[in-house]
Amino acid sequence: MAAHETDKIRNVAFVGEGGNGKTSLVEACLFTAGSTDRQGKVDAGNTILDSEPEEVKRNSSILGAVAYANWDRHRINLLDTPGYSNFISDTVAAIRACDNALVVLNSHSEPKVITEKVLAWAEEEGLSTFIYLNQMDHEQADLSRAMEYAEKTVNKRLVVLQLPMNPGAGFNGIVDLISGKAFTYQVEGNGKGVESDIPAELADSYEEYRGQLIEFAAETNEEVLEKYLEGEELSPDEIVQGLRQGIQEGSFMPVLCGCGLKNIGTDLLLQAIEQFGASPSAHEFKAKNTSGEEMSIKADAGEPFRALVFKTVVDAFAGKLNYFRVVSGEISSDTGVLNTTQSEKERIGSLLFIQGKGQSPVSDRLVPGDIAALAKLKTTRTGDTLCDESGAVVLEPINFPSPVISYAVAPKSKGDEEKLSTALARLRDEDPALTISRDPQTKEMLLSGLGVLHIEVIVERIKRKYGVEVEMKTPRVPYKETIKGRTKVQGRYKKQTGGRGQFGDTWLEIEPLQRGGGFEFVDKIVGGAIPKTFIPAVEKGIVEAMDSGTLAGYPVTDLKITLYDGSFHNVDSSEMAFKIAGSLGFKKGVQDCRPTLLEPIMNMQIVVPEEYMGDIIGDMNSRRGRVLGMDPSTSGKQVIKSQVPMSEVLNYAPALRSLTADRGDFSMEFSHYEEVPGQISEKIISEAATARESE
Repeated sequence: MAAHETDKIRNVAFVGEGGNGKTSLVEACLFTAGSTDRQGKVDAGNTILDSEPEEVKRNSSILGAVAYANWDRHRINLLDTPGYSNFISDTVAAIRACDNALVVLNSHSEPKVITEKVLAWAEEEGLSTFIYLNQMDHEQADLSRAMEYAEKTVNKRLVVLQLPMNPGAGFNGIVDLISGKAFTYQVEGNGKGVESDIPAELADSYEEYRGQLIEFAAETNEEVLEKYLEGEELSPDEIVQGLRQGIQEGSFMPVLCGCGLKNIGTDLLLQAIEQFGASPSAHEFKAKNTSGEEMSIKADAGEPFRALVFKTVVDAFAGKLNYFRVVSGEISSDTGVLNTTQSEKERIGSLLFIQGKGQSPVSDRLVPGDIAALAKLKTTRTGDTLCDESGAVVLEPINFPSPVISYAVAPKSKGDEEKLSTALARLRDEDPALTISRDPQTKEMLLSGLGVLHIEVIVERIKRKYGVEVEMKTPRVPYKETIKGRTKVQGRYKKQTGGRGQFGDTWLEIEPLQRGGGFEFVDKIVGGAIPKTFIPAVEKGIVEAMDSGTLAGYPVTDLKITLYDGSFHNVDSSEMAFKIAGSLGFKKGVQDCRPTLLEPIMNMQIVVPEEYMGDIIGDMNSRRGRVLGMDPSTSGKQVIKSQVPMSEVLNYAPALRSLTADRGDFSMEFSHYEEVPGQISEKIISEAATARESE
């Protein structure tokens, strides 16, 4: 591609809920454009886009995919995205990488919540957005009803560009309102329509919708609007130009229709993307320079090279591949760049165009707007910025959704711990919505993701790709123990075994600290009652004993211990003896200080439509939560702020999905520890005792 052809690029994210046929539609577009020699079918498991066995098994996309089609001297990059909330991170990334979004709806049922989310993300990114009514061959397909559903969901005016011919089982053509022509198609044919007469039964609809279309086109330009109001006919160029301007400014959204599976109308879809879609030149990316100043980056070939890495895959043959979008400047193979996010230099080897599962080398340079891949970069990950050193900036990072559920994972076979860690690290490179952590208290490895299905698929991939079978279980709650009273206690250790013995004698004062106070050790020994060399050993013995409390074996916290007296033996005393003495004194004294259990409390923000607030607040109360306040969000929903015990929300994601018909979101973070209520505390202590006995 020559540098002057940025305006001939169209980057389109195919987005929307799962089951609406996005993958089938992209496969049809590729076949119609001649990019593939057959149309892949999801049900047959032979698409070029769904490359993972887990996708083939489920007949649905769980990862994003990239492909391209050359159409009417334009390069159209098609990004297929997952449509289920468990796998939505690739959808977020695709929207950031593109200039246009095609929201795929089905033509026979009401859109689900994921449609609201992708529309909001596309608007936030300033994308030109199209609505595509797919599956017009469904027996209940109906344009009027589909438009009603769309208008309820889309927060913008809609302009219909196409009418379906014989929707339902006999669907075989489309009336194009722009050209004023009808096209019929061979079912599962080459996707190219044959011009035909507009059916008589659509004559009235044609006049009505074409009149609306012309009105939309006229309103974007004052001169054209004046001409329209005076009753003059608009030229085809004025109509196209007016629609393009309105679509790219976001004044309205165009509505297209067809059937991807049967390849009906895909030529008109590609034509509409080419005619009305935004080129990379219309899109500015936010960034910060090396001084931290905000700036905008335009798609200018004369600027330094800058690119956004929006996806990472680990390919069995090519190794790690980083997919990127060129934001400005140009790049060729065999050059050096700076990863400004990681502050690391990278060597660019071969540049690759991605066609679903396949790759092909880039023969020339890449220009602004191009989407391609790089192999075997050392440190680069999803969301990173690659730049010429002369124009170093950091592009605004991709705001991936936060994990909502965690499971403790461990290998089924002892000795597979290292293999599991390696597998998780590589999968984390591919999936930015996945987080891996280790709880310092429970020592469990925690795998956190966007839902139960997300974690289950990750576990399947670990077994298939890395040969490690994994056990999943609900994480243990990191309870702690503390005290509510104070005491003075002697910790004494004496052991005599023929020869040198062991002797250590300590007097400790134990008292509680305020919540969150941790641990404080005070040395008040005077007159050499205990030699200075032995005092650190006393503290060490206490600290080690604090790892396991007397109630249920949880760590003890929020207390102060003062060492105020003791005695020693010139021969038998040692660091070990005083360490044991300190430990014994702590264990004995804590039992006299009214020990109690503490539980972690989480700060939660729950974002829901207003009609669900009562249900959410009632549910929070049933989980021992406290609602702290409510505020409206920028999306028109309500934000409920609350505090709730961690034990009550370990599996909150499925519950929230059920309560809100999948229209709610939440985030949470640790806040503080609080005392566990008596009845619940007794149950936890009893369960801990049973667990110790079984061990």
